[in-house]
Amino acid sequence: MLSELFADMMNSTPQGFVGVGLIVIYFGIILGTAIVRIVKADHMTHH
Repeated sequence: MLSELFADMMNSTPQGFVGVGLIVIYFGIILGTAIVRIVKADHMTHH
């Protein structure tokens, strides 16, 4: 899926290239935030 997205991105207009790039960055931020929250919650004990 990602390889197809990048291949299409290389053949797209500059606006499409920037749009896909921003989507990838946004997805990375979401994923990074989720991982940080999971790691921080890992040491908490639930009563």
